[in-house]
Amino acid sequence: MNGDQKINDYMGEEEFEKIKEFSKNKKTPFLVLNLERVGKKYDELKKNFEFAKIHYAVKANPNEKIIEILDKKGSNFDIATIYEMDQLLSQGISPERISYGNTIKKEEDIEYAYKKGIRLFATDSKSDLEKIARKAPGSRVFFRLLTESSGADWPLSRKFGAHPDIIYKLILDTKKLGLTAYGLSFHVGSQQRDIGQWDNAIAQCKYLFDAVKEKGIELKMINIGGGFPARYLRPTHDLKTYAEEIMRFLREDFGEKLPEIIIEPGRYIAAECGTIVTQIIMLSRKARLNQYKWAYLDIGKFGGLVETIDESIKYPIFTSDPYTKKKTKEVILAGPTCDSMDILYENFKYSLPEDIKEGDKLYILSAGAYTQTYCSIYFNGFPPLISYVLE
Repeated sequence: MNGDQKINDYMGEEEFEKIKEFSKNKKTPFLVLNLERVGKKYDELKKNFEFAKIHYAVKANPNEKIIEILDKKGSNFDIATIYEMDQLLSQGISPERISYGNTIKKEEDIEYAYKKGIRLFATDSKSDLEKIARKAPGSRVFFRLLTESSGADWPLSRKFGAHPDIIYKLILDTKKLGLTAYGLSFHVGSQQRDIGQWDNAIAQCKYLFDAVKEKGIELKMINIGGGFPARYLRPTHDLKTYAEEIMRFLREDFGEKLPEIIIEPGRYIAAECGTIVTQIIMLSRKARLNQYKWAYLDIGKFGGLVETIDESIKYPIFTSDPYTKKKTKEVILAGPTCDSMDILYENFKYSLPEDIKEGDKLYILSAGAYTQTYCSIYFNGFPPLISYVLE
C-alpha cells in the first residue's frame, strides 16, 4: 500500500476475494494467474496496433496456458533460447510464427533452431551474423540498433544492439553471406514512459532504410520491440496514446507506405494477470529510536522479485483487507535470504497497517511478468516460485 493507491485501481473486489479464497491453506509464496486478463490484454494490443504483427516475448511468462490462449488468438512468438523454442513447438506452434530475437546465440543453437524450421533471426554483430550464415543459410535476419532507454523503469540499453554505422556494414555483408537482410529492430526499454523514445529510434531506422537502398538493398520490416507499460504504482499513458503516437512517428518518416511492423510485448500481456501471495515472516526494528520497522517477506529478489533492483519496478502491494481504512506506518520491505542485497524497498516506502502482524499475507499485484522466470534455483535452499492458474 502506498499513498492513495486503491486496489480497485487494479482489480475488482470479486476478483480479489476469489484470489484470497484460492490462496487459503496454500503455502506461500506463490504466483496465481488469472488467464482472462491475458486474452483481454492481447485484444487491446490487436485493436490499438492494427498495423503491427504481435510477437509475444515468451521470456516474460512462458506458462503453457498463456501460450495456449495466445496461440488460439493467432499471436506470433519471440524466443530468447532454443528451450523456449522447444516448448512452443511442443505446443503445436509452427516455426513460421517464431522469431529468434536474442542477438547472443551459440552456433550449435542456431543450427538446432534452423533444423527445427526457424528462419527469422535477430543479430547485432559480425560474429553472430557469420554464425547464422554458416548454420542457417538463406535465413532472414533483422539487425538490432543500439538505443537509449531513458524514461524506462527497466532499461535495456548497452548490452544489445549496435551503432548505425556498424549495422550499415552488417547489412551490406548479408548478400555475400547468403542471407536476406530483412529489417531492423530496437527496444526502447521495458516499462517505457517516454513515448518519444520510439520517435528517435524510428528516425534511425529511416536513415538506414534509405542508406542501404542506395546500395541496392531494400529492407522490409521494423521490429519496434516492446516497452508498453503495465499498471504498477506510477501512472503511464494508456495504450491508445502509445499506438497513436508511434503511428504518427512512422507516418512522419515513412509516409503512407509503411514497412511491415512487428511489436514484441511481454510485460504488457503477462504482468497484470499475476498476483504473488506472500507472508510477513518477521517484523523488527534496527534501533530503539529508528523511525521505520523492517517487514521481512517470504519472497525476495532471489525468489522472483529481481526487478526490485534499484527499486526499479514498484509493484502495487495490498493486505488481505485493502478496503477498510486503517492507520498505517511506512516500513522497509525485505526478502528472507541471507544476502544483504535482498532488500526490496528501503528508499521508497510502502505503508502497512499499524496492526499488521507476523503471519499476515500480502498480495503483490501486476506480478505476472518477469517474476517466476527470474527466480533463482534453490538459493539458500528456497525452492523456485510456483504458480497456479485461477480457475
